[in-house]
Formats: sequence, C-alpha cells, structure tokens
Amino acid sequence: VMFQNHLTSPNEVLEHFMLPPADQLYGDADFIFQQDLAPAHSAKATSTWFKDHSIPVLNWPANSPDLNPRENLCGIVKRKMRYARPKNAEELKATIRATWALITPEQFFICSFVFKCSICKVLLYLNTKMFIIV
Repeated sequence: VMFQNHLTSPNEVLEHFMLPPADQLYGDADFIFQQDLAPAHSAKATSTWFKDHSIPVLNWPANSPDLNPRENLCGIVKRKMRYARPKNAEELKATIRATWALITPEQFFICSFVFKCSICKVLLYLNTKMFIIV
C-alpha cells in the first residue's frame, strides 16, 4: 500500500487498507488478525478498534519481525533496492513496485516456510509460557 497523504493513526490504516480487502476476502466468515504486539499495535485505541469491529487478534510476541512473512518479503525488496537512487517519490514508488515484481514464487514459498517454522516457535513459546504460569 502506497500512502498518498499523512495518516494520523494506525486505525486509519486498518479502516481504509485492511478492512475492505478483508471484507471482500472473508465476507461474513470469521477470521483472526495477526500482528505483533508492538506499542502502536497494542495501543488502547487500536485494541478498541478491533473489539468494535469484532475482529479477534492472535496473541503474538512483540517486536518479532522474524516471525512475520511480510517482513521477510520486505527485507528481500530492501536488499534488492540497496543501490537504487530514486530522485523523487514517484521514482521511489516505481522502483518499489518493479522490485516487488521481481520476487519469485520460490522466494514467496521460502518466506511461507520460514513463517510456518516461526509459528512452531511461537506455539512452543506459548505452551512454555502457559506451562510456567500453571
């Protein structure tokens, strides 16, 4: 998503860029939203937004980019763009789009595999945490 204007809160991103595609994809079906619990994501206003929209959020470790497939894909784009020197915002957007288009199905698969392995780590973490609490 390329933002044209300044957004004042994470809730605006959710409202305008997450909710419409989620409604289109899931319709009336239930789904669980996954995000880490970084401060912006766990703010009271954001938690309230999810409650107001009846969207459950998966309990996820805070600041864990290695557990997020999007972060892995963005890392690939960032490395590919390392030597790009766009002169303005439009060139930057075009470079990002062109670089994103170069990501191969194999790279998506690898990121998906890494994500699935990470889920195993999270489940182990959650089970260990619950075991310690009990």
